[in-house]
Amino acid sequence: MLTYIVVSIVGGLLLVAMDMAMNVNPLAVRLHRVYAPIAKTSVNPAAGMLIDLFYGFALAGLFLLLYASLPGDAGIVKGIGFAILAWFLRVAMQTASDWMMFKIPPETLAYTTLAGLGEMLVLGIVYGLALKP
Repeated sequence: MLTYIVVSIVGGLLLVAMDMAMNVNPLAVRLHRVYAPIAKTSVNPAAGMLIDLFYGFALAGLFLLLYASLPGDAGIVKGIGFAILAWFLRVAMQTASDWMMFKIPPETLAYTTLAGLGEMLVLGIVYGLALKP
């Protein structure tokens, strides 16, 4: 249980760091200008951090629940399999919906898709290396 708590916190903090890096770099700022008409002018960093910490716990818990069903024998392989599943459900489906419903440049969709894949792979690998049921 202690390992789950520590790894969940680490996962949440990784999400905080990766979200910040992926959303405030010059490329992301330029690509995300398309959202300017509907974007908030300020964000609540404490709320964002709490949400990412919650996600760290939720994703780690899901990883443990799905562990036996994930492909591979090694934890890292299971982590990568989980990352691809989480990426598809969290990022790819949202990006596809955005593509269908909004006028968003392909570069922005590609950035979101690839950045989300990188984020999920990092988390999946961490979970795969550190968590076992």
